[in-house]
Amino acid sequence: MTSNSRPISITVVAWIFIAVGVIAFVWNFPGVLQLQKGAFAIELVELIGLTAGIFMLRRQNWARWLALAWAAFHLIITLVPPFHGLAVHLIIFAGIAVLLLRADASRYFRGTETL
Repeated sequence: MTSNSRPISITVVAWIFIAVGVIAFVWNFPGVLQLQKGAFAIELVELIGLTAGIFMLRRQNWARWLALAWAAFHLIITLVPPFHGLAVHLIIFAGIAVLLLRADASRYFRGTETL
């Protein structure tokens, strides 16, 4: 891998964050229009995920950490009883963490190449 090539794992994760951010934003937007409690916070969280995806494609290391924080936040909110989705969120978080913290991902975000 050269320093200019993006690992496919980063491309896939970034586009998933972009897709989830856009779809969830559109899905939850009627709540903003109806001034529902918490709707603005939900939309802000979705925009954060979208931002992480976009800037991971632009090789911004902070976006990788933002994506991990976003996924961790979703895992943490499932810890509130009755624990709906805890196992699924745990598996998703672990998968994202593995993909974003791999050596090839670190090299990509650092912009360095190994020979």
